[in-house]
Amino acid sequence: MLKRLLLLAIPVLFLSGCFYPQNERAENQVAPLDQLNMVQTAVDQYQKENEGLLPIKDRDQSYDIYVKHPVDFDKLQPRYLSELPGSSFEKGGYYQYVLMDVEQNPTVKLVDLRTAEVLKDLRIRLNIQDRTLPLGEKIGPNVYKIAYKKYGLDDYPTVTSPYSGEALPVYVNGGNDLVIDYKQDLGNAIKKKGLKPKEGEDIRPILYQDSPILPAYSVPYTVNEKNEPIFRSNAQHNKN
Repeated sequence: MLKRLLLLAIPVLFLSGCFYPQNERAENQVAPLDQLNMVQTAVDQYQKENEGLLPIKDRDQSYDIYVKHPVDFDKLQPRYLSELPGSSFEKGGYYQYVLMDVEQNPTVKLVDLRTAEVLKDLRIRLNIQDRTLPLGEKIGPNVYKIAYKKYGLDDYPTVTSPYSGEALPVYVNGGNDLVIDYKQDLGNAIKKKGLKPKEGEDIRPILYQDSPILPAYSVPYTVNEKNEPIFRSNAQHNKN
């Protein structure tokens, strides 16, 4: 579940509105490529010398796909990695290093933990742990707006996009998980690249094809007949 990662103890970087200041935005703090390449090389070598096993921490199937396979640096040091990347959470940085496509092509990517901290703080302020939130306007399959004024918030909760730097709204699902709406970033990417995704397919990979950052704490999206990003329903998923 999304909330599991939100229990991490990371310094609070925000109060309300569109969170973290200009000089702390994700686009200004992306890990240097040499750090990503260093970890990727270590992962590849580990897998080669350990009969295809990967240096990842064990997590059950309930975890979100983008935080499901964190790199276990304890398995890489010191044989495959002489030092931790400075941008990693374990070294005091902003990012959790994770693996995607673990079955076919294990690839090192990043989760911006400042986003996790935003959601963690919002969960505390909304007291989600101890009660079920009253659901606001439904805007997608099992996705609802937050009745933010009832909780003393002056502005609707948003986070800063790790892709564009724009404010992205935060919603809640029926299970009390907070989710980030990446439709704006997806729409921009589709237009910019001239893409025409198949209706029903999850289009979130569009966001990290050319970026090391993953769209964590999100739900699947697809496109409608106008090639616009929309929240994907179970019916669309099963049809696809």
